Amino acid sequence: MRELFLLAPDTDDAGWQERALCAQTDPEAFFPEKGGSTREAKKVCLTCEVRNDCLESALMNDERFGIWGGLSERERRKLKKRVV
Repeated sequence: MRELFLLAPDTDDAGWQERALCAQTDPEAFFPEKGGSTREAKKVCLTCEVRNDCLESALMNDERFGIWGGLSERERRKLKKRVV
């Protein structure tokens, strides 16, 4: 089982969003309609260099919608339950 460490945001590295691949693609892919496919968004996340930063931010900020760090809201909820 992998451990997830939630760290305080690093103000020096606040620019991770600018390096995110999702910032260069269609944002609608990351916020699909209910029941819509998340496949394309997750595919982009797989090769993103800031995927872990993105996921950590989503978990810390309790993001309720969209694909963040390659995980859907449901997947992030499950992850948080396992960690807590």
